[in-house]
Amino acid sequence: MGAGFTNLHTTAVIPVKGFSSANRRLDGVLSKKERNALAEALFLDLIVKLPRSRSIDDVLVVTSDPSVARQSRWFEHGVLEQERDEGQSEAAAAGARAAMAAGAERVAMLPVDCPMLDIEEVDAHIGRSPRTVLIVPDRHGTGTNALALAPPDVFAPAFGPDSCARHVSRARASGISFALEKVESLALDLDTPEDMSLLRDRLLLDPQPARRTAEVLWQLGDRAQRTAA
Repeated sequence: MGAGFTNLHTTAVIPVKGFSSANRRLDGVLSKKERNALAEALFLDLIVKLPRSRSIDDVLVVTSDPSVARQSRWFEHGVLEQERDEGQSEAAAAGARAAMAAGAERVAMLPVDCPMLDIEEVDAHIGRSPRTVLIVPDRHGTGTNALALAPPDVFAPAFGPDSCARHVSRARASGISFALEKVESLALDLDTPEDMSLLRDRLLLDPQPARRTAEVLWQLGDRAQRTAA
């Protein structure tokens, strides 16, 4: 871990839906096969970035999808397999418990659908304080696109609509210091056709942050714009 970073053992917890059930809000824009391809590209673009982090010591992928589990192990990441998909909050909480049992002093719950994620920017925020709960809102300021907890069980995650306010409330109730910080590369997640259009435009200008996702979005074309029209 580089100079200026805390020495808390930090595990990145990555809840991953099955590829076949991801990006459901893009039904009507993408076929099931296309959604699968996009979900897999997003997942692979994320897990190849994480080993470059100076503030993350190891990675735990939480999933019920055998394909996700197999590919995670191929990249030498830890895997917590679930019998069924119980939702992001439940998966993140299960991952936090498992990480803590394995010795993690902090968990960073990171999204699989933010392909612009920049590891250096994430390090700069996560590595700032050893005792801070870090809440990263989405671009609308209502959802939560990343959550760092030290200790991992300081409060239960509550992702979903309006989760940012819930996380702030739980952090205050916990009595621990916390920070609500915008992280530019984590602001835009892929949830709606509008998000898909914005990400496609950005990645066509610069595919470096997520080359696999950029390629899939290029192949899909301006599907979201045509559907909206």
